[in-house]
Amino acid sequence: MIDLNGNTVRVEKALYDLSLLDFIRDHALLKGTKYGCGQGLCGACTVHLDGAAQRACQLSMSEVLGRNVTTIEGLSALTDGDGLHPVQQAWITEAVPQCGYCQPGQLMTAAALLSENPVPNDADIRAGMNGNICRCGTYDRIRRAVARAARET
Repeated sequence: MIDLNGNTVRVEKALYDLSLLDFIRDHALLKGTKYGCGQGLCGACTVHLDGAAQRACQLSMSEVLGRNVTTIEGLSALTDGDGLHPVQQAWITEAVPQCGYCQPGQLMTAAALLSENPVPNDADIRAGMNGNICRCGTYDRIRRAVARAARET
């Protein structure tokens, strides 16, 4: 069993060697978490594992049994109120996405960063977001959105 976005999900023993990313996409049918490089280098598959940002392509299901997994689909549930998570609202306000492929991983990384450091400076944001690749190069907008989410939280 795992807790996936607040729901208990049974994991068949035959799936223990499957990556968390494949389980999320192919068994839980949640398509927001993206496959990027398959080596944990690009950040497209970032999810929260017990609240910490982790690369889903690098985790096997046996490693996450009994733990809490949050995907982009469950991010808004991490807020106190209804609606969007502050980073999601900041992403909209700052018009961050271009193609959008990397954005779920970027958002999940930003949310984990702000959970650990609610008042990051620019260097903290750069360091915290490092390793998430945006092929469109929207890094300045991403940094502005993270800073805005921190200010408005």
